[in-house]
Amino acid sequence: MNGVPDKTQLKKLLSDTLEGHRMTVDEATSLLKLTDRRIFDVCDAADELRERKAGDTVTYVRNQNVHVTNICKNLCGFCAFGKPKSSPDAYLRSEAQIREGIRLAKERNVTEICLLSGVNPDFDAERYAHIIGLVHEEFPGVDIHTMSPDEISHSATKSGISTKEVIQMMIDAGLGTLQGTGAEILVDSVRDVMCPTKVKTAEWSRIIREAHSLGLKSTSTIMYGSVESERDRAEHLNVLRGIQDETHGFTELVPLPYLHVNTKLYDRGLAPAGATGRADLLFCAVSRLFLDNFDNIQVSWGKLGKKFTQMLLLSGAND
Repeated sequence: MNGVPDKTQLKKLLSDTLEGHRMTVDEATSLLKLTDRRIFDVCDAADELRERKAGDTVTYVRNQNVHVTNICKNLCGFCAFGKPKSSPDAYLRSEAQIREGIRLAKERNVTEICLLSGVNPDFDAERYAHIIGLVHEEFPGVDIHTMSPDEISHSATKSGISTKEVIQMMIDAGLGTLQGTGAEILVDSVRDVMCPTKVKTAEWSRIIREAHSLGLKSTSTIMYGSVESERDRAEHLNVLRGIQDETHGFTELVPLPYLHVNTKLYDRGLAPAGATGRADLLFCAVSRLFLDNFDNIQVSWGKLGKKFTQMLLLSGAND
């Protein structure tokens, strides 16, 4: 399918997909390019598939983010979080501060603690394992959700061991689920612009497969709305679908809209001010239709707002 589908083509594609047709990258790209009222036909089909696949219950996790450090070796063009060690805004939390974050999480009766860090150049595998172990000791039974493939790759190099050994070390320390972050856009020509020092697509995918092979589940993510094209977004989904075919280890897709404020890509005129509302709706819907082996599509309500989130929950999302 070339370009945007006409009304007849769209109706057939959506009908075929609901009947079990596996959508192609070309077809997904064509849907992501829609600009008129037909986007609601796509959302309606995605909502029907969501109802079949996940039912009408909206799921959520009661979680607490615990920040460890914003010092990062990558300093990606899309990111306003990471800082060099020399920055006056850089921080590295002490053990006492981390324990205080865990104490607050326990008071809130959370079920998941998400440890947030940049890829600190000084962190080796032992440092990561120590922090995970600290959380596990303070709050047994909580799901510890942390470590991206990029952090695993860096800590393996720093400690002189394999990525598989790093993953097993984290599991032994108490890691519950892996963050499928650092994916951004899994197309290397795009990564070369937005995050040139992060692991490439093949390495990100290899580490995720390795984690899944060890029984460790993970989320999957995409950071969209910066320098990528509609086809790049579809190619990214295709990488995730291929991994899921093999491992069945992804718990969900978490689409993350690009937040442009204080990012180099935007300040240098390389990226727009994030995705449009149309693009948010379409990406959610197309993700549901394309990812036929995923049960859950998440909405980041903290980024998109509670009102717009309600629309996405009618466009394929369920979490």
